[in-house]
Amino acid sequence: MKEYLSLAETAELVGKCKETLRRWDNEGILNALREPVSDYRIYRKKDVQAFLGSLFDDKFEETISNYVEPTHEYSVLELFAGAGGLAVGLEKSGLKCVALNEIDKWACNTLRKNRPSWNVLEGDVRDFNFSKYNNKVDVVTGGFPCQAFSYAGKKLGLKDARGTLFYEFARVVQEVSPAICIGENVRGLLSHEKGKTLEGMISILDEIGYNVVPVQILKAINYKVPQKRERLILVGIRKDININYQYPKPYKRVFNLSDALKKGELFDKNVPKSDGAKYPKSKKEVLDLIPPKGYWRDLPLEIQKKYMGGSFYLGGGKTGMARRIGWDEPSLTLTCSPAQKQTERCHPEETRPFTVREYARIQTFPDEWDFDGSIAQQYKQIGNAVPVNLGRELGYSIVKFLNEYYKTKSKKEGSF
Repeated sequence: MKEYLSLAETAELVGKCKETLRRWDNEGILNALREPVSDYRIYRKKDVQAFLGSLFDDKFEETISNYVEPTHEYSVLELFAGAGGLAVGLEKSGLKCVALNEIDKWACNTLRKNRPSWNVLEGDVRDFNFSKYNNKVDVVTGGFPCQAFSYAGKKLGLKDARGTLFYEFARVVQEVSPAICIGENVRGLLSHEKGKTLEGMISILDEIGYNVVPVQILKAINYKVPQKRERLILVGIRKDININYQYPKPYKRVFNLSDALKKGELFDKNVPKSDGAKYPKSKKEVLDLIPPKGYWRDLPLEIQKKYMGGSFYLGGGKTGMARRIGWDEPSLTLTCSPAQKQTERCHPEETRPFTVREYARIQTFPDEWDFDGSIAQQYKQIGNAVPVNLGRELGYSIVKFLNEYYKTKSKKEGSF
């Protein structure tokens, strides 16, 4: 297998035009090399693989299951826990949440309501000290927001990240000293500040004693989630541990909206009835004209111009606007507000946004997971969550790593 790819080959794999790849190279999003004689852009195959994640493989392995049985009771401390998408997924994989921190009171109410036994620490992470968990927790996880750092020196240190929530994530990892830490974020972190923000995070984890595994973007549709959602995963392994971490293998089967809302392999009954947002009359009249899997370009030209306003004359596909999802496709990424312009996610048959329970199904929450607060608060909690099934598959990969770690640890202890 060759080591380098041409610009054309890379464009085909990434699904972008050559001009976009040239811009990405200039912006440091996906860096190219230059051939010595021709000065043409070429790409290291391993760099493209890391950028794309598991989708790069020429073929998916037929993955029956990533399931791994824990050989010990493994514990997790979760920061920025939200409404529990990642925590429920990790629980399903056999990991035990010893504490969860979250600042949003409605999300905290949701966590307590559904898991009275969980230790929910409500409030700003800055106000908590986690030293009592030192060497008592196997995993620290957290979906910290993407914030710019102040670059005081050539190599970003922990002190330079003060005031950001990644600083708090790193501080807690330093206080707790888990075997492995997992950060998750949006794909945009790859290009944030031309890649310097991510570079800084890796530098900080290195400073506090963690080696970072090559970052990957996990596509939720590859992990039994009927939604085109992507999450950047940042994995740190404590430097005294010489064990490879492997990301979960993708599944061949991609689930669609019908799998999410109807009885089938994902759920054993149709989606329960629930409340939901409504479109204003003017928007409903427009969306009534959109066929399943259609969007604003399927409208008559004059209605397109009126509905899109100035956006009509700008470049780009804007395929999320006036979008009706089809039964036989995964949903587009859910947002925190289902009826807002530019990110409409209209039901395939009825001209309305997805209901709260439909939203939860698309994020693979169990039907019995009850969300607290107003309808708007519930949508926000669900829209911000890590899909439960993605969390579960990530959990299996953590369990596999910890099983190997404890096996090696017991062998070392037995040799003394």
